[in-house]
Amino acid sequence: MEKSIRLMKGNEAIAEAAIRAGADAYFGYPITPQSEVIEYLMAEKAYERTGMVVLQAESEIAAINMIYGSAACGRRVITSSSSPGISLKQEGISYIAGAELPCVIVNVVRGGPGLGTIQPSQSDYFQATKGGGHGDYRLLVLAPASVQETSDFVELAFDLAFKYRNPVMILSDGVIGQMMEKVELRPQRKRLTEFPKWSTTGKTPDRQRNIITSLELDSHKQELINLRLQAKYKKMQEEEVRFEKIKCDDAEYLLVAFGSSARICQKAIQLGRDKGIKVGLLRPISLFPYPSAPIAELAGKVKGILTVEMNAGQMVEDVRLAVNGKVKVEYFGRLGGVIPTPGEVLHALEEKIIGGN
Repeated sequence: MEKSIRLMKGNEAIAEAAIRAGADAYFGYPITPQSEVIEYLMAEKAYERTGMVVLQAESEIAAINMIYGSAACGRRVITSSSSPGISLKQEGISYIAGAELPCVIVNVVRGGPGLGTIQPSQSDYFQATKGGGHGDYRLLVLAPASVQETSDFVELAFDLAFKYRNPVMILSDGVIGQMMEKVELRPQRKRLTEFPKWSTTGKTPDRQRNIITSLELDSHKQELINLRLQAKYKKMQEEEVRFEKIKCDDAEYLLVAFGSSARICQKAIQLGRDKGIKVGLLRPISLFPYPSAPIAELAGKVKGILTVEMNAGQMVEDVRLAVNGKVKVEYFGRLGGVIPTPGEVLHALEEKIIGGN
């Protein structure tokens, strides 16, 4: 199957990309605003196309444990949900990270806390980047800002998951998941035909059993496991930082935003420059590892930084850590599924940063 161009929803693009990435299985449970993922996989008859298993589990908890089991067999597996569903998956995600297994997890974020609303939000930033479950673990986190990126990041996420034997999360939201854009789809990849050496496939004449677990009752051995994990996360920070800079070369003020908020900020930049305000945007693409170094570098060149988020102010903490007091950092956002306008972003920049200096 060659490359093709289609008009698709972000959720549909994720599903099609999973098929084309050679995924062996999808296990999930419907929840708004991401239900189109499993609906598309069923409608497109993924099993007939590639042999990919698509199963609606009885719950989110069941789905993530199916991911755990199939990932332990060395298969390319993916699940998707939206905020409350991801909360239910957290114990399993922590187990998968502790067992060092590759998988892809998609969160199409909606407003919270609790059941909240079905409208788009970015309020799961802490949950995704700081480890929403128990223990000292990390996920690689990618934040798409377009339907094209939702498609591209699925294949990338599988590659990173197997490179590091670690869960990778694609942190989308209700805007990106539901909007329709032109997307260029990648060629079909073959499904895995060989089992990785670390996978559990039972004892055979030429190999011993691989026992995969996240349990170690000896605290000294568990400390060594944790130290190995931390070394792996450090390598991610050295090799996997991704970001985009827009109009930053001459910028006197800087916006920092990810996902759909970054799209809004691009229009705010245009409005600002029309008024003679030299403003640029740094868009983190990887939320972990976070692009702290490029933000710190720009902090030495601008008069102030505004983070724009659809939450109560979460990523702003990572920006302030990166800036380390070099320049003023403020936050602007809307909550509960309300989407800020470019005009509101520019007004916040003028009021909180420009007017405050």
